[in-house]
Amino acid sequence: MSNLPGNNFSPNPAKSRFILSYKDIPFVTIWVEYSDIHIAMKSIGAKPIKRRDGSEVCTVPVLSDPNTGALITDSLEIASYLEKTYPEKPIFPNNSEPLIRTFDSAHLSLIFPGFKSLFLRTMEALGPASAKFFIGVRSADVPLPWDENFDADWKLLEKAYNTAYEWYQMTDGKWIMGDTFSYADIIVGCWLLWHKRVLKEDEWARISSWNGGKWAQVLEDVEKQCKLA
Repeated sequence: MSNLPGNNFSPNPAKSRFILSYKDIPFVTIWVEYSDIHIAMKSIGAKPIKRRDGSEVCTVPVLSDPNTGALITDSLEIASYLEKTYPEKPIFPNNSEPLIRTFDSAHLSLIFPGFKSLFLRTMEALGPASAKFFIGVRSADVPLPWDENFDADWKLLEKAYNTAYEWYQMTDGKWIMGDTFSYADIIVGCWLLWHKRVLKEDEWARISSWNGGKWAQVLEDVEKQCKLA
């Protein structure tokens, strides 16, 4: 949850909502305060995931499927589960799941160095308890201070999106896989959604101007494709 209209801001839970909507699977979202994620996930028996340093942490999203009784943690594993269980309107077309798993990791590694400004804006969008928890968790990935002097971080983010633009230029269509929509496009779109939700209007306008307006268009196209525009 956040102080933003509609609560949603986090890219990983958004990925699951986009898939469910794209596949026309009815779903209900249960919002959880950032600071309460560990308690809430433990209460339903959700398994923690391992962080880079080997520690375990409970995260969102978690999918509870009443049709099968499955309880799935981690956005990528949720995507895999939904594709296997509900194969209509595929998100891993042409057996592309291994390729898109690699893309997911590569894309995050590409944009992550420019996250300091985004973490600051995310913290500002949270209530006091959740902001404190967010700082404690994310400062392990991006050390403090997070302040307004992040010109260097903006340059890193723009450089990353210039590279991502080159990836798109390698295809003939508007999607990562050319004319075929896939989970790779949901990944890119949901990270962009996070940017748009937490950044100030002029900051999002800055990203929207990069690469001839490519990123605002990608987000709009993905939202329309998933019927969440």
